[in-house]
Amino acid sequence: MTPPRETRHRMWAEVEADWDLVIIGGGITGAGLFHEAARAGVRCLLLEAHDFGSGTSSRSSKLVHGGARYMKNLQFHLTFESVRERDRLVRQAPGLVHKLPFMLTNYRSDPTPAWMYAAGFALFDWMAGKWEHERLAPANMLARCPQLNADGLESGILYFDAETDDSRLVYRLTQEGRLAGGLALNYARVAGFHRSPDRQVRGVQVVDTSGESLPTVRASAAVVVNATGAWADSLRQQLGRGDRLRLLRGAHLIFSGDRFPLQQAISLLHPVDRRLLFAIPWEGGVVFGTTDLDLAQPMTTDLAITQTETDYLFAALDHSFPGLALGPDDVVSTFAGVRSVIDTGKTDPSRESREHAIWQEDGLVTVTGGKLTIFRRMAHDVLRHIRHQLPGRPSFDPAAPILPLGPALPADAALLPAAGQRLVGRLGTLAVEALAGAADADLLPIGGTPTVWAEIGWAARAESIVHLEDLLLRRTRLGLLLPDGGAAHHDRLRAIVQPALGWDDDLWRQEWDAYQALCRRCHNLPQPG
Repeated sequence: MTPPRETRHRMWAEVEADWDLVIIGGGITGAGLFHEAARAGVRCLLLEAHDFGSGTSSRSSKLVHGGARYMKNLQFHLTFESVRERDRLVRQAPGLVHKLPFMLTNYRSDPTPAWMYAAGFALFDWMAGKWEHERLAPANMLARCPQLNADGLESGILYFDAETDDSRLVYRLTQEGRLAGGLALNYARVAGFHRSPDRQVRGVQVVDTSGESLPTVRASAAVVVNATGAWADSLRQQLGRGDRLRLLRGAHLIFSGDRFPLQQAISLLHPVDRRLLFAIPWEGGVVFGTTDLDLAQPMTTDLAITQTETDYLFAALDHSFPGLALGPDDVVSTFAGVRSVIDTGKTDPSRESREHAIWQEDGLVTVTGGKLTIFRRMAHDVLRHIRHQLPGRPSFDPAAPILPLGPALPADAALLPAAGQRLVGRLGTLAVEALAGAADADLLPIGGTPTVWAEIGWAARAESIVHLEDLLLRRTRLGLLLPDGGAAHHDRLRAIVQPALGWDDDLWRQEWDAYQALCRRCHNLPQPG
C-alpha cells in the first residue's frame, strides 16, 4: 500500500484540472452529494478545509431520526421525508445505521397530554407505513428503565427511530465516491473563487492546511457547490452576499454504559423549558443532549461545552434519573457543535424550520439547512438543480441503493456476527482488505468500546489521516468514549499509528500533545477560571 503522505501528494497534484463539479465542504451534505454525483459518472472534486465530518457532522445527536418532534411545529413534509429516508438507511446501511427503540416519558407536569402524544405517533407511524408505537403504563416503563423518576410518571410511548456513527457515515459516503472515480481531499481550504468574464463562479483557489505547505492550486469547474453548512455564509460573503443563516449550538455529555445503563433510548422533556432531550445508548456509552442556543461567539470548528449548557443538561438528568446521582466525575467526555438553519427570525431557535434550501448566486450554488437523515434527498435536489449545467446532462437514479452492501467476511475471521456486520457497515467493500493479515489480538475490542484494534491500523494506512485527532475523534470515536481521550492506550496506539503514518518520534509527540490538549479544551467539562 502506498504510504499515506505519498497518496496525499499525488491527490493534491490532481486537483489542478477541469472538473464537471467542485463541492466545497466535507460534511454529510457534501459527502452525500459527492457520492451521488460520482456514481452517476460526474467528474467531481470534494474539498474540505479541515477534516471530513469535523464540523457539524461529527457532533450530531447520532440519530437518523424520523423527525417526530417537527410535527409539533407543523413541519409535516420534513417529517414525512425523514421517516422514509430513515427506513431506507436502516435497510440499506446495515452495520452503520440501525433501528433503535425509544421510550418517551410523560409526567403529570408536562404540558402535552398523553392522548396528544398518542395521536402524534399514530400520524408518525402512518407516514412510515407501519404501526410500531404503543402506549406504556408507568409500571411497564419502570420495568424497562428502572432508573427513571417514578414521581408523577403518568405514561409513556414506545416507538422506534434509528442511530448511526455520524462521522463514519460521512467517511463511508466519501469512500464510495472515491471508489466511483471522484477525488476527495481534506485539509484543502477554498481561499477564493475564479470567475468568468460575466462574473460567474467557474473555479476555486485551493490552499493546503495540512501543515505541509503544498503549493496553492486552481480547480476549474462547470459548477461549484457550496455545501459548507454552518460556514455557507462565509463563502457567500466573498461574493458580496449578506447572511441568510441562523447559527445554533448544541452540546452533549457522554457517560459510560456501566455508570448510565440503558437498554433503549429515552426521550424526555427538560423540567424547565420543556425542550425535548435524548439519552441514547451509543457505541458502548450513553449520549445525553442536546442544547439548542444561538451561537454567541466567533465561528470555530472546535467548540467546547459551556457551564450554562452543563448546568442545563445536569438539571434534566437530576430530574429524570435521580437514582443514578450522576455528577461531573461521571462524564467521560463532552462535545459541542454548531448547526445552521434558515433564519426566519423566530424567538425560539428550536422552532426554526430544519428544511433545506438551494440558492444560486453569481454561479455559486449553495445548499444549506436540512438535517443528517435527509442527506440523500438534499443531494438529489441539488443534482436536479444543476443537471442542465453539467456536461452531458447526466441522469441520476433516485431508486439506487444508498450504499452497496458489503462483502461477506472470511469464515476464519475471529469476529462475532454483530461485530463483523459493524465493520462491513463502516468499511464496505474494503472490510476484507482491512482484515487481511489481522491476528486474533487485532480483533479484540478496545477498552469496552466496539472498536477493534484492526480498525486503528487500517484507518492510519488508508483513511486520509493527517492529524491524530482525525483518527481518534472521527475515523474511530475512542477520543469520546474512553477517559482522557484513550490516554491509557497510548503505547499500543503509538506502536500501530506511528509506523503506519511514517511519523518520527518528534512528530508523534507533537501530535499526541496537540490531541490531548484538544481533548482537554473541547471534550471535557468547563474548568474553573
